Amino acid sequence: MARLREELIAGLAPRMKPYKCADGCGLYIYITPKGSRLWRMNYRFEHRQKTLSFGAWPIVTLEHARGLCLKAKRLLHKGLDPAVDARPGRKPPRRRALTGTFDTIADELLDKREREGLAGVTLHKKRWLLDFARPGLGHKQMRDIHAADILDVLKQVEARGTYETAKRLRTTVGEVFRYAIATLRADIDPTQALRGALTRPQVRHMPALTEEAGFARLVRAVWGYEGSARSVPALKLMILLFPRPGELRLARWEEFDFDRSAWEIPAERMKMRRPHRKPLSGTAVNILLDIRAGGCREGFVFPSMVAADRPISENTMNGALHRLGFASDVTTPHGFRASASSLLNESGLWNPDAIEAELAHHDTKGVRSIYNRAVYWNERARMGDWWADRVLAMTNYESRK
Repeated sequence: MARLREELIAGLAPRMKPYKCADGCGLYIYITPKGSRLWRMNYRFEHRQKTLSFGAWPIVTLEHARGLCLKAKRLLHKGLDPAVDARPGRKPPRRRALTGTFDTIADELLDKREREGLAGVTLHKKRWLLDFARPGLGHKQMRDIHAADILDVLKQVEARGTYETAKRLRTTVGEVFRYAIATLRADIDPTQALRGALTRPQVRHMPALTEEAGFARLVRAVWGYEGSARSVPALKLMILLFPRPGELRLARWEEFDFDRSAWEIPAERMKMRRPHRKPLSGTAVNILLDIRAGGCREGFVFPSMVAADRPISENTMNGALHRLGFASDVTTPHGFRASASSLLNESGLWNPDAIEAELAHHDTKGVRSIYNRAVYWNERARMGDWWADRVLAMTNYESRK
């Protein structure tokens, strides 16, 4: 960017609205509609945007203004506010020490994440995790917390055998420290020094029936189940649409477009915080219309039996599967996704990218991910119809040896 020159400043003509020309390092000249040329400098002090005024050109020359700007920069470097330095006889105050306890910073972070639209269930998990850290760290100033203090807390959680919880707690505590660093109330993130200090949890995949015969037994059991009016259609839609359980459990009627046979899942309910659009097969539409005909026309598609303004609980579908004879180590509602993925891929009829798009699996290349979900829409709609027909055929499936 070209810097200002005296002859250039002399040629700056007034306009209908004030405007400015930058010189660099925050210094600029502000031209008013009446033709005044005023020297100003923008800077930040204690998280606030502030402006210094150095006077009018040509009384204050370009060289003089640059000197005043440099002096202000030196004061900022020392932690002093240059605006106060302009007042005769006053020594600029030093930057206040920004302090805060772990509890205070953690609460601020949670409030911030809530304002940013983080899903309620995720916020609840973060609060739950931080509750493990608060007894040992909550009362301490952030700069007084060291890696050894955090490790003591994590080891207490590990002692219960909850290795995954300890791992997630380290990550969440680190998030609090990174927020404190960004707001000038901490200098380092001690959790980085604890990598490798915790017991690595064993990876456990969601139980799923990925063989056709086993999955067919599940389909027949669900379609023949005479359980509650909420769990039966919920399980059927989980099989037909294979969303994540929370995406269906919290579904609301306004998300369904029956004219276009589409379900619009909002971003706040998606794992990757991106809205997801799913095609609805005719079978899925009929199940939804049957639910609505039963008197449920607004709010949650699957309201709780206890309170209509709340959805069914996380255990409703799990309990139904248990009553059908399928233990949690055999399959879960979330496992229906793996079942559908395996059988759709094994059919060889569908583009694997279309299957991934239907599962709303995250593509690290965000633009490509959005593009794929759009370009494969027609194939996904045909795939949904084929899958619904295959599921209905399984209701009369005879096991093969």
